[in-house]
Amino acid sequence: MKVGDALPEKSTPAVSIETVDMTMRFGAFTALDHVSIKVPAGSFHALLGENGAGKSTLVKCIMGFYHQTSGQLMVDGREVAIASPRDAAGFGLGMVYQHFTLVPSLTGAENLVISRTSVPAVINWAKERKTLAAFMERMPFRIPLDRPVSELAAGEKQKLEIVKQLYLGRTFLVLDEPTSVLTPQEADEMLGLVRGMTERGELTVLMISHKFHEVTKFADAVTVLRRGRMTGTGRVSDLSTKAMAAMMIGDVKLAELDERMPTPADAKPVLTMSDIRAPDRSGLKEIAIDSLTVKSGEIVGIAGISGNGQKELAEVLAGQRPTDAGMVSVKGERYGATRGETRANNVRFIPEEPLNNACAPRMTVTENLAFRTFDVDKAGKDAIWLDMKAMKARAGRLISDFKVKTASPASPIAALSGGNVQRAVLARELTGDVDLLVVANPCFGLDFSAVAEIRARIMKARNAGTAVLLISEDLDELLELSDRILVMSEGRLVYETPARGADMAAIGAHMAGHH
Repeated sequence: MKVGDALPEKSTPAVSIETVDMTMRFGAFTALDHVSIKVPAGSFHALLGENGAGKSTLVKCIMGFYHQTSGQLMVDGREVAIASPRDAAGFGLGMVYQHFTLVPSLTGAENLVISRTSVPAVINWAKERKTLAAFMERMPFRIPLDRPVSELAAGEKQKLEIVKQLYLGRTFLVLDEPTSVLTPQEADEMLGLVRGMTERGELTVLMISHKFHEVTKFADAVTVLRRGRMTGTGRVSDLSTKAMAAMMIGDVKLAELDERMPTPADAKPVLTMSDIRAPDRSGLKEIAIDSLTVKSGEIVGIAGISGNGQKELAEVLAGQRPTDAGMVSVKGERYGATRGETRANNVRFIPEEPLNNACAPRMTVTENLAFRTFDVDKAGKDAIWLDMKAMKARAGRLISDFKVKTASPASPIAALSGGNVQRAVLARELTGDVDLLVVANPCFGLDFSAVAEIRARIMKARNAGTAVLLISEDLDELLELSDRILVMSEGRLVYETPARGADMAAIGAHMAGHH
């Protein structure tokens, strides 16, 4: 069988993988430092670690995208040299990426057939469909292969990505954060099916993940990397989430989430939205918020799959998207998100992708930290000129209080890492009195310790009486932080539940549009 040909009639058995002292240097920087991991045939192995821990580097060495500086790769106990992804495919190794690689305008069947290395100039579709039908009989996945990929749900696309690898004869799969765009049910179903294949010995899986509940539910064993080194490995059944977290972040003391006092029964509404109508991004659909209230000392979480109107909701509150009807009020007064109203009502924003949406990338850290205060003097009146000395002193305090790592306060904010940009924005937005905080995906793409710290800051604001509207695609985050959770689907709020004791299945069903 040639590399990339379709799967033969009978499944080939899963292969085992082992890295021995795998080391990868880029100049003076060591991205991987003598990492040895074993993934036995037919096992489901999870790879954990913060951003920059070396997970992607390790996987790229296994898959032939990088050539390791030193160390060996063993497949089924034999040392192999893999110089390219094509070589990796020859040993049955495949990878499913975080972002879909399918051609949206083609059907599932067409995507599978053209993914082979050798495709005839004229395709005999009757024969191909017959072969595909026989192949799909052996697959645990149910996917309509005759529909364009663009019409498939995210869960179906992710399954098709996996099926494509199996169709090409791969028996070892790297799954790179495979559930980041799926609902909880889609994620559970897809990982359950993959797990079944490993248990039957048809597949070996190495999954990069940052979701502990997925690791504990589906993986047999886990390996943890930190700063390019392996800091722990073991059977999942022998490890607690706390032990895995400690391996990931070392001796750093995580900011514990405060004990949460219940929201007082007489807490006053801070944000009220009623009968809001606004166009969505395409201009073809409508965002319709009939009623939404957030009280003082309460976190209201908005759950939903990306693209269901959450971004537009945040833009309405930021004054970046005009409404066709309805009213937003803060503390009982109509609110139009002008700079004056924002300041008078102590309203703050932490938008998603803060470098693009909450910063001027080329301006300095000091200047970015002054955006809320540069035009106000010590007496609270409009300032006539910039007080650079005061700006620098304030920036120094905020950088220290929020542990923002920067070469200098005079560095452009674009030079900071994602976590530090987020810390700088939090420092600016959470300093002083905050009555209403609107937050969107605050931890997207950040590492474990930054996530814990940012969530603790949001919780601290809530406990101090701030009303928080938290828009997030991370259900774990919403369950950890929110008092109430609302689900947004197709531009509408379709479901509400207290976060404590929330029914995950009900939340997931409403996220997927089954109301």
